[in-house]
Amino acid sequence: MCFAAFPAIGALGTGATSGLFAASLGLNLVSGLAQRSAAQAAANQQYESALIANRSAEQSFTAQQEATAAQLKETRASSAQEKLAKTIQGLQARGAIRANEQAGLTVNLLLADAERQVANARESINQSLESATRQYTRNISGLEAQRDNRRNQLQSNINQAYNQIPSLGSIILNTAAQGLSSYGQLTA
Repeated sequence: MCFAAFPAIGALGTGATSGLFAASLGLNLVSGLAQRSAAQAAANQQYESALIANRSAEQSFTAQQEATAAQLKETRASSAQEKLAKTIQGLQARGAIRANEQAGLTVNLLLADAERQVANARESINQSLESATRQYTRNISGLEAQRDNRRNQLQSNINQAYNQIPSLGSIILNTAAQGLSSYGQLTA
């Protein structure tokens, strides 16, 4: 196939010179094909490694997401308990105020103050819970970005590995170019 590019191969003479020239072309072609095969094997290995790393990234993401969700769940449960405790304290305070058997404006002011304190405490707990929920959302977004960054890096590594594989056309062209160079040196 390479001899078609060199019609004057007979001009080299017969025997050893043309045989060495043909052997040189053959070795260049085989060397190029071996390099291609090695690059394909390396790219396939990179792909397999990336699959494993991606599974690991997914498992890590899932574990971190579950841990973050569990933390939010615990925060919500704790907040619910705190709100219940504050409600009970408020009821106890109002009961104590009423137990004094006083009447009038002072008792109403004391009852309103106890109710206001409970409401403020519950609102503070609600704000803390809302803040924890927003932080959870930010944490999950950060975990997703981290996972996506790892995926993109793995894909980039795979693409680079496959881009290193020489095409058959480039191997044939390189072999032909080296053959022309050798041919020119032999006929000069």
